[in-house]
Amino acid sequence: MTQSNKIVFNDVTLRDGMHAISHQYSVEQIAQLTKLIDDAGVDIIEATHGDGLGGSSIQYGFSKETEKDIITTAVKNAKNAKIGVLLVPGIGTIEHLNNAREWGASVVRVATHCTEADVSEQHIKAGIDLGMDTVGFLMMSHRTKPELLLEEAKKMESYGAGTIYVVDSAGALTMDDVRSRVSLFKENLHTKVGFHAHNNLSLGVANSIVAIEEGADRIDASLAGMGAGAGNASLEQLVAVMNKLDIPHAVDLYKVMDAAEYVMKPMMKRPVQIDRLSLTLGYTGVYSSFLLFAERAGKEYGVDPRDILTKVSEMGAVGGQEDWIIGVAQELAKEKINKS
Repeated sequence: MTQSNKIVFNDVTLRDGMHAISHQYSVEQIAQLTKLIDDAGVDIIEATHGDGLGGSSIQYGFSKETEKDIITTAVKNAKNAKIGVLLVPGIGTIEHLNNAREWGASVVRVATHCTEADVSEQHIKAGIDLGMDTVGFLMMSHRTKPELLLEEAKKMESYGAGTIYVVDSAGALTMDDVRSRVSLFKENLHTKVGFHAHNNLSLGVANSIVAIEEGADRIDASLAGMGAGAGNASLEQLVAVMNKLDIPHAVDLYKVMDAAEYVMKPMMKRPVQIDRLSLTLGYTGVYSSFLLFAERAGKEYGVDPRDILTKVSEMGAVGGQEDWIIGVAQELAKEKINKS
């Protein structure tokens, strides 16, 4: 296939990748990774706590570095790429956004659950008022029908978002699922359209290509797939496929290959891969950041973390409800005792 417009890459190594190391990137690592990603030609580098602005807390886990240091370090070390931040209303505030802008961030993605775009209005408008490239980010997009997802996207469009994303937070979408959602966005919105993949069903790269085929303008990826669950679409793998398909972009394949192999992979405390737990995330449709929480709770309470993930899926858990996991693990442990 051929694509006339250059795909804009939004790298999430320093934001979604935070989840995979419990938000413990050091400023030295942030500086090194920013330089490598920027030098490779990526357009936007997102850098915050994994749960976005304001995420460093007892509920979501404290980051090693302050929000200011994360953002300013990325800004200082990027010569060409814009630095972006994620903001989840209810976790991050407009005050956090004002600070991020002051520290040099120029892109903000306002993220809500796929049926709750209403809560993004003031934050999207604040981003626009600050002169930022302001994006709507509809998480857990598998949890609603394509037509209903479009209605939520139209709300974000009405608030002024210039780009709106289909976000596969659980890595649960199939290729047809992506096609139906992205095509509806392209046919019915006047904004640009983005796609964010997770690899829990081994479809991160394939789904990203399908999104591009349907007209997506922006695509998320990360070095070595660094991210929650089984990770995001791998930047180097996706670039390789795009090169074979003659899809235009600005990223140097060899540079991202080397950065992934020699820098990113050695930093991983837990390999970002499709194992039984990350596969369960995609299979049951659970938010990818729940993986480490479920793994720890399973060990602590002596229950199968797959059962924890399945139960929270049945309960309808969404991003930001990681605190449910302990309660579910305790209940499963009681059931286990009663059965014995």
